[in-house]
Amino acid sequence: MASSIKRFIVRYGWAYVFISMPVLLFFVFKIYPIISAFIMSFQRYGVMRSTWIGTDNYFEVITDPIFWRALRVTLVYTAGTVPVNIGISFILAWLISSQHKRLHNLFKGAFYLPSVTSGVTTALVWLWIFNPTNQGLLNRFLALFGIDNIIWLGTSKTALFSLMLMTYLGSHGPAIVLYMAAMGGIPDSLYEAADIDGASKWAKMRYVTLPLLKPTSLYLLVTGIISSFQVWNNVYLMTSGGPNFATTTLAYYIYNTAFHYFDFGRASAMSFLLAIIIVVTSLVQYKYLSSNVEY
Repeated sequence: MASSIKRFIVRYGWAYVFISMPVLLFFVFKIYPIISAFIMSFQRYGVMRSTWIGTDNYFEVITDPIFWRALRVTLVYTAGTVPVNIGISFILAWLISSQHKRLHNLFKGAFYLPSVTSGVTTALVWLWIFNPTNQGLLNRFLALFGIDNIIWLGTSKTALFSLMLMTYLGSHGPAIVLYMAAMGGIPDSLYEAADIDGASKWAKMRYVTLPLLKPTSLYLLVTGIISSFQVWNNVYLMTSGGPNFATTTLAYYIYNTAFHYFDFGRASAMSFLLAIIIVVTSLVQYKYLSSNVEY
């Protein structure tokens, strides 16, 4: 027995040493903070001393009108960006796939480039585009049609739409790459059979391309909704949640509660409520949208 254990250690010991390092990092930087935050959500947290208050933080959250307003803003942002962006990405990928193969990498690289750009840099560019004076690129464009300057980020009517517009005009690169890869895996014989039947381009896209891209579309839908529920960067850099909470998303409200008001216990409670919302939403999508999907 001892000799077999020794042989096992000699043969596989270093493998487990190398595996243990990322596992240790995962526990230290992922599991431990989650457990600590869960415990913190039941406390009135203080740096020197914390008081156990049970579920009071959760009760305060669900009775907080700003929390429900932030949830509504998050839902509107999600509904207004995720389906539209998936549709835009699919159309762009479909148009690119119809071009010569030598141009595929050029277009994919061009659309993917904004995704690797710093979020701060992107926000600075969009702040210039949304400049409320005639120096703003968008207002200058609208002036060509006789439309007066619009305060894009300074009014409740346009602030949230402005953040949505940022996603419409960028961040399609990863989805385009995934769609292009999925389209490349569709057998040419299916399109040849459709040609024999006299199918038009629209018919081939509707009855061949779209059904076979359902796994990719489902993946993009699930990950897109998860990302939109956690949107924070653009809100923090562009509007700081204003005006009048018009762009205060759940993620930004959690951040503001924790690092502006230093109410870490209530922020932790909101974080776990947000996690429950994301998990439930993802499970519902898989249950009702994953039919006939092969992985």
